[in-house]
Amino acid sequence: MVRVDEIKKQAAARLHELFPQVKEWQELIDARVGEQTVDLLIRFRMGGEPKTLICETRPLGQPRHIREAITRLRSLRPEVPGAYPVAMAPYVSSHSAALLRQNGCGYVDLSGNCYLAFDNVLIEKEGKPNVGPARRPLKALFAPRATRVVRALLVERDRRWRLEELARAVSVSLGHVHNVVKRLEDLDWIERGSEGRIRLDKPGELLDAWREEYTYRVNPVAAYVAPVADKRRAMEALAHQAAALGMTYAFTLHAGASLVGPQVRVPTVHCYLAGDPEPLARAMDLQPVEGEGTVYLMTPYDLGVFYAPLPKGGLRVVCLPQLYVDLYHHERRGREQAAKLRRDALGF
Repeated sequence: MVRVDEIKKQAAARLHELFPQVKEWQELIDARVGEQTVDLLIRFRMGGEPKTLICETRPLGQPRHIREAITRLRSLRPEVPGAYPVAMAPYVSSHSAALLRQNGCGYVDLSGNCYLAFDNVLIEKEGKPNVGPARRPLKALFAPRATRVVRALLVERDRRWRLEELARAVSVSLGHVHNVVKRLEDLDWIERGSEGRIRLDKPGELLDAWREEYTYRVNPVAAYVAPVADKRRAMEALAHQAAALGMTYAFTLHAGASLVGPQVRVPTVHCYLAGDPEPLARAMDLQPVEGEGTVYLMTPYDLGVFYAPLPKGGLRVVCLPQLYVDLYHHERRGREQAAKLRRDALGF
């Protein structure tokens, strides 16, 4: 992580580059303004008029850190009337950039992005990637065990959790839950109450992020042809045999969607199955095939896929968030069905 003092120096240089024609440029690091100290105070003349920038630095540009900078800049503005507030960080995320604009602040990052809008000035540069070292990429939020936490928060999005409760519910260590929740707080997707309970504040953004990082193809799949053509009968037989063998199962993709929304056509049956699928395949007289089948038994990449299954007509379906992300990347009208599920059943 870049040190804050280094961010101040590099950001000051970056700001000077953005105003090459101004006169009487002055920059003061850790300058006193009234009873407070500002990270960087810049004064210059442009078109004969004096201008002042007050700048606050954060080591990370995620929303939680930027909200802190906005609050700090708001407290500093009365000390320097007419000054334009600017946040500085190694990289300002798109969500953080939107927060700054909404609060009348500009920003400069060390990756080349900036937004400055005051008086007759408008300087805007977007889309530059983070050139700093990768730190806790978003993908880490959706590693198998971390996704257990994500899934639970999405299933019970209005629940206020204690971390210990969440850890027990998803069979993950308290330390791991803490790390996932901390990352979600950095992204401003979690709110924490006065008693330390947490609640998912932006379920739609979390679901979108999971969707983009996940595909059902991470689950090993065995294809079979069923002896019966009727898909509902095949699903009922599968559920019956799984129960007889003591195997955990849950339907997904179009089979799952058909149980949630009865108008859904079921071209194939996809079902998560915990354990070796061969005993169940033999009991159902399923014939293995190399190409396309009618029944697909999926070995879950993590047992978290079975969290909070939905009982529908005597059959089990994966929870709605899992069903949504499974459907989204499926070739056969999956995205269309995912959108319908999200609109009609998920609601976020």
